[in-house]
Parts: sequence; C-alpha cells; structure tokens
Amino acid sequence: MRSYFKPSVFVLSTIPFFLITYKIFFNKLGPEPVKEITHFTGEWTLIFICLTLSMSPLKRFTNFIFWVKIRRMLGLFVFFYATLHLLTYVVIDYRFDWQQITDDVIKKKYIFIGFAAWVLLIPLVLTSSQKMIIVLKHNWKKLHKLIYVIAIFGSLHYIWLSKTIFFKPMLYFVIITVLLILRINFRGIFNK
Repeated sequence: MRSYFKPSVFVLSTIPFFLITYKIFFNKLGPEPVKEITHFTGEWTLIFICLTLSMSPLKRFTNFIFWVKIRRMLGLFVFFYATLHLLTYVVIDYRFDWQQITDDVIKKKYIFIGFAAWVLLIPLVLTSSQKMIIVLKHNWKKLHKLIYVIAIFGSLHYIWLSKTIFFKPMLYFVIITVLLILRINFRGIFNK
C-alpha cells in the first residue's frame, strides 16, 4: 500500500497542470484567458505551499513518517506551479518585454514580492536532493527554512494583487500563519 502512496501523490499533483492545459487547448479559459492562467497557476502555487507546510504538523500529530516523505515532492510542485505562474506573466502577458517587466518588478510591490518568492525557491530546488542533504548537513535545514519566508511572500503577493476581493487572499494568509505557528515547539519554549 505504501509503495503506491508517493506515485499517487505525484499523479494527483499533476491534475491542475492537465486541467489548465485542457482549458487552453479547448478554449475554456473564459473572456480573459491570460488572467485565468495567471490566477490558476498562482493559486495552485499557494495550495502547494500550504500542503508542503502541513507535512511536519501532520507527522507530529499522527506519528506517521510518510507525511515528511512526500514533503520534498510537494515542495518541488510549489516551484513547478510558481514557474508556470511566472512564465505566464513573462511569456504570454508581457511577451518578453524585459523593460516593462523590470519596471513592474521595481515599481509594483506585489510583483516585487512575488518575484522575490520565486527567486528564493531556486536554492531550495537546487538543494532538494538526498545528496545535497548529506553535503550541506545541518545547514540544509537552515536553508530550507526559507520556505517560511516564501510562504509569507506568496500570501502577501496575493493580498496586494487583490484590489477589491480580500476574502480568498486573507484566507490563504490565515492558513499559512496557522501552519507556521503549528511548527513552533511550544514545549521547548516553556520548558526553558
């Protein structure tokens, strides 16, 4: 049963990609296709951030080790969907207009923080292998704590982007905040 768990999680994680691909090829994106792709990939990035952050608390509450065994895969899907989100903006929306893209990154805080979150994901992806865990030793855990900053940046990106509808972006912010609080070892703090 456990041997099927990881492949099943992988297949389930690709469903959003195939869904948006289907919508693109069959012209089901609605009146604003670029906005739909951008929103879809951005939201799935946040969903995978939440899933990734929930693995350690799930392990602590259930005592099942397999939660952390899929954490790396879920983290790589964060990068996958974040990259699709960025590529939609760079390739489809702005058609490689680097001057306009640079201006946006500098002048618009929601784009700056979203881009910063994506850049911070790169070292995590490059050091996600078992070999890098061995090479970096205790520094690996320190480096991978960047996911906390990335999660906050991602939720702020969504909040600052939303000009009128705040419920959904705030919901992600609350979920991420709760998941970060659950990672705090309160016993260790109060036993000092």
